[in-house]
Amino acid sequence: MVGELIPSSVDPATAGVDFWRRYHKFRRVRQKESRPDDPLRDDADEEAHMKRVSPFQETVYYEVFRDGEILGLLQGSSVKPASPEYVSNRHLYEADIFVRSEFRRRGIASSFLPVIVELMDRRGCTTLGFWVEEDSGHEFMKWVGAESKLTTIESRLMFSEIEWQEMERWAAEGARRSPDTTLEIIDGPLPEDEWQAFSSQLSAMLNTMPFEDLDHGEIVVTPEKMRDFYERLELSGEVQHTVVTREPDGTISGITDITWAPYRSAFIEQRFTGVRPDARGRGLGKWIKAAMLLHVRELYPGTRWIATGNARSNAPMLKINRALGFKPYRTGTEYQIIRDRLGGSLTAG
Repeated sequence: MVGELIPSSVDPATAGVDFWRRYHKFRRVRQKESRPDDPLRDDADEEAHMKRVSPFQETVYYEVFRDGEILGLLQGSSVKPASPEYVSNRHLYEADIFVRSEFRRRGIASSFLPVIVELMDRRGCTTLGFWVEEDSGHEFMKWVGAESKLTTIESRLMFSEIEWQEMERWAAEGARRSPDTTLEIIDGPLPEDEWQAFSSQLSAMLNTMPFEDLDHGEIVVTPEKMRDFYERLELSGEVQHTVVTREPDGTISGITDITWAPYRSAFIEQRFTGVRPDARGRGLGKWIKAAMLLHVRELYPGTRWIATGNARSNAPMLKINRALGFKPYRTGTEYQIIRDRLGGSLTAG
């Protein structure tokens, strides 16, 4: 441990200028090490996001700092009772720890573990998860005793390398193979009167994603959660674009969506892409992905690259992405450890 430094709680809603000054410096250090190629959200937008209280998720922050510098930061989150996902996710706690490279191996990261155990006990959580991308994080997970549960591959597509004739062919082929299916493009929030039907169908598709060995609950999208999502996007001027395919009875058979933001105007985030199990084998995934890229070309011609993530076990979607030209960029791992094992190791230590 570095001297007598201990984690201290921070409430973004009441934090003063001194905290924000050291926090913004800290996150730039982290960005430079962890994601040097990614755009950084503006300070004002970052503060707005952290100050906003979610009705569905509780988020807490703890810092270890000295001489006006943050050495390490913990972000912990868990589902709130008001969330529609509470019943099946209440046992899960998610933590993110980052320690500046020059202060590692001095006990700062491990000093957050008793704090996490206390936070879990307060909320009745029994499983702790960590998302890890860097070697130092993997080493820490091994020391903690957490197990790898889900591996995700982030892939990136350089916009200048897209074969547009091929995309036009995919789009035309999709329409030809499913002549009774309608493709729709929605720019911005969906009309509110469609939220109920859309949210239930999106939930069903999201829960078909491969989670490998991850302990996870059900994903539940509701109109209230959609409203919360749109409000969060507005904080930094983000815009969502959605492509869906509908069958003659109105059922949504395929969905893909992306977001664009002013602070990353040349970087598109590809979010979810899914096709109903009973509609697979018709090329709908290729159709909606191609239609989205053609739409992005029209809306954001200055785009440089597009990023997306998929479970390593999601062979069908990875195959489509490779055919589109997406290339592996980095790999992340979700680790988990049960609370009793974590608490026991702390007691033994």
